[in-house]
Amino acid sequence: MGEPEQTWTTLGRRVSHQGRVRLVEHTVVLADGSEARYEVDESIPFAVATLVVDGDAVLLTRQYRYPIGRWIYDLPAGAGQAGEPPQSAALRELEEETGLIAKDLQPLHLYYMNPGRSAWPVHVFICTSGTTEGHADQSDPAEQVRLVRMPVRELDARIASQEIVDPTLIVARSAAAAQGMLPPVQAIAAGEGSPCGIQ
Repeated sequence: MGEPEQTWTTLGRRVSHQGRVRLVEHTVVLADGSEARYEVDESIPFAVATLVVDGDAVLLTRQYRYPIGRWIYDLPAGAGQAGEPPQSAALRELEEETGLIAKDLQPLHLYYMNPGRSAWPVHVFICTSGTTEGHADQSDPAEQVRLVRMPVRELDARIASQEIVDPTLIVARSAAAAQGMLPPVQAIAAGEGSPCGIQ
């Protein structure tokens, strides 16, 4: 057995920035007994995302992401609200972004996007039983979402070529394969997939 793993002790906390992002400065005692200040992103209670399986394809979203200055493929996703069950938040975000209502959702994976700086978990769900038509909410001009149907083989090729950069999409693909909900990840050359349909 190795040495016991030490944790930090929190002495206090204060909000250092409050905007679309909420940063909280924690005063902590480190494992060696010294005192330090550490900023944590506590912007939201949690995040949700949904991988919708449609036959041999998945339904993705395509959005412009200003911090990296490009359009990317990702999953229908968003922030949960305090006291809201994660599954309810995932259903809400899926309909708001795509206009689709999942017939059922199953928990797929839970992970932390940036555990070195953020406190909130990401609850990833999967829908394998189809969807019905709902009502998308495109009222936010900073959040314009396109719905994309992409064959799984093409998704794997785009991940292999590093065109897919969204971590939640990569985690969801891997978790779905590990749990037998999608075929194993295919080691294929980039560009072999069929063109995807943007609706």
